[in-house]
Amino acid sequence: MTPIRCLTVLTLLAAFASTAAVAGPACKAPKDSWMKEADFKARLEGEGYKIKTFKVTKGQCYEIYGQDKAGKKVEIYFDPATAAVLESK
Repeated sequence: MTPIRCLTVLTLLAAFASTAAVAGPACKAPKDSWMKEADFKARLEGEGYKIKTFKVTKGQCYEIYGQDKAGKKVEIYFDPATAAVLESK
């Protein structure tokens, strides 16, 4: 394989790997309109969720890992401004 062909293949592989790393939805709401993290967590816990991990994704959404009120494992992406469920796994 020629050096240029090898470089092209490596560039394409890097491009595909970088798009795969941005899994999940993207949120567009400005940060000043987001619910406070503590209020958001309290709201979910009030609905029966047990939150193991809470984070802000690269796509600027809230994401939780934990259990729903039935004890089933969940991974859910939320809009940080409206608390709407965007994606659930």
